[in-house]
Amino acid sequence: MNNEIIQAKVIDQNDQEYFLQAEGITYALDRQEMDLNLGQLVDGFAYQDKDQKPRMTTKLPRVNFNDFDWGEVVESRRDLGVFVDIGLKNKDIVVSLDDLPDDYKDWPQKGDHLYLKLKKDNKERLWGHLGLEEDLQRIGLKAQQHMMNHNVEAYVYRLLTVGAQVYTTQNMLGFIHESEMIEPLRLGQKIKGRIIDVHLDGKVNISTRPRSYQAIDEDAMMLLTLLKKRPDHFLPLHDKTDPQVIHDYLGISKGQFKRALGALLKAGQVNQVKGEGIYLNNQRGEHDG
Repeated sequence: MNNEIIQAKVIDQNDQEYFLQAEGITYALDRQEMDLNLGQLVDGFAYQDKDQKPRMTTKLPRVNFNDFDWGEVVESRRDLGVFVDIGLKNKDIVVSLDDLPDDYKDWPQKGDHLYLKLKKDNKERLWGHLGLEEDLQRIGLKAQQHMMNHNVEAYVYRLLTVGAQVYTTQNMLGFIHESEMIEPLRLGQKIKGRIIDVHLDGKVNISTRPRSYQAIDEDAMMLLTLLKKRPDHFLPLHDKTDPQVIHDYLGISKGQFKRALGALLKAGQVNQVKGEGIYLNNQRGEHDG
């Protein structure tokens, strides 16, 4: 009668627990859950805790046989799988290594989150069953076009050969291509990123890479600061300027200048006019006028 909803009778109690019996098995129930009287019948979820002790709770776990939900990873064992806290006292649920990535480095780590529900094997043992895209679609919301470039947080629920499927904390399904990752992601990992595409079906593409202006190095930031401070937002330097002139003006080499200029051009922060110099983006017309 483990791992199912049962009805049991209160037969005893101590300061911490009630003891309930059903079909000859005695279950412990935490007294903090509710006040009970001897002889009272109680419905609850019966399970065996990590000490092999029969327990019962009147609070159906948020992760159960019918409902998926998120649980926190608390432990990992290469020979078994990962243990997930779903809210049961003294009991964590195992997601089998058979349901996890082949490479251990892709496994969830402590503190990561998995979307799962409960299942029993033919020996009545309790396991966690990972949710798939179709399971998350039932609760997911469609992203709107105005969400483009919004910052999001999301959990990785599936790893693919070319990227990862994620579910955002705003309940949207997303995908991160490997080219949009700063580093490889693992199952269950929480990521921060931004929406770079919204599809017609409401799903989103996400990038964890920094925005272009955030990726600018110190030399580029110096150039940008100088341009912003000058009244005309202009510097009379360009990729054909003599190296000594650049060094005298900025205190950096021509190679450093060209790399910094390239970063700013790529980020759309500046415009370069051949033979003239560089303007802060959208400032040339104002300068000429």
